[in-house]
Amino acid sequence: MLCSIRNVALIGIISLFFWGCGSKQEISYFPPSKPTFGKPISSNAVHRATMRPYTVNGITYYPTVVEVGTKYRGIASWYGPNFHGKKTSNGEIYNMHDFTAAHKTLPMNTMLKVTNLRNHKSVIVRVNDRGPFVGNRIIDLSYAAAKQIGMIGTGTAPVELEVLDFDKNIASLPNMPRKSIVLTNFAVQIGSFRRYQGASITRERNALVDGRYRAVVKKFIFDGAPLYRVWLTGFQSEDEARDFIRTGRYPGAFIIRN
Repeated sequence: MLCSIRNVALIGIISLFFWGCGSKQEISYFPPSKPTFGKPISSNAVHRATMRPYTVNGITYYPTVVEVGTKYRGIASWYGPNFHGKKTSNGEIYNMHDFTAAHKTLPMNTMLKVTNLRNHKSVIVRVNDRGPFVGNRIIDLSYAAAKQIGMIGTGTAPVELEVLDFDKNIASLPNMPRKSIVLTNFAVQIGSFRRYQGASITRERNALVDGRYRAVVKKFIFDGAPLYRVWLTGFQSEDEARDFIRTGRYPGAFIIRN
């Protein structure tokens, strides 16, 4: 989604803790039937500014980077005539007839395969904008890309995203080697207990949330006594964790960051 973003300093982040989860979320893959691909588009140079944190509607997003092959699932939407000819977040001019997309945190020029899970049609797009900033939507597709996978009429569709490649210029950014970019893991704390029994019960009740997030108990020492914290693990990005918290299912929940 086209937006005006402002940089924020990475200071004053409260209640963020280190955690040691070394495995990546596994998402089952459904191969598309009779896939039709949009053509990859050569892209302009990546601007370092597009990897800085930014704030929209009071929420701060932290652009991150991932490995080739990483997959996500969520709801896709599309944007077209109202934004055609206007600037995207990386300074390009939005052309609704190009195969591009907006994502909240992936690097600009990330090449994605987007599969509509309703009809299994696929398209390849290049990230050149930020968004969408509506509900639980994971990506905003250009008109051309949305048309390619048959979601113009419905407006939204459940999709799977697969990271295919990165623009060659991404390799020139500090600490971002081509095809060896590692995703940072995130968790959400949903409870804190002095007695282990309370933490254990909470973990059991939240053993597997939404089919993807697993509860674990972490022991800390606070004021000389044990403190047992229950974390939901498996969040792939800062904005995914924030979107989960915003549902209000766990009052007082907050993000644990690696």
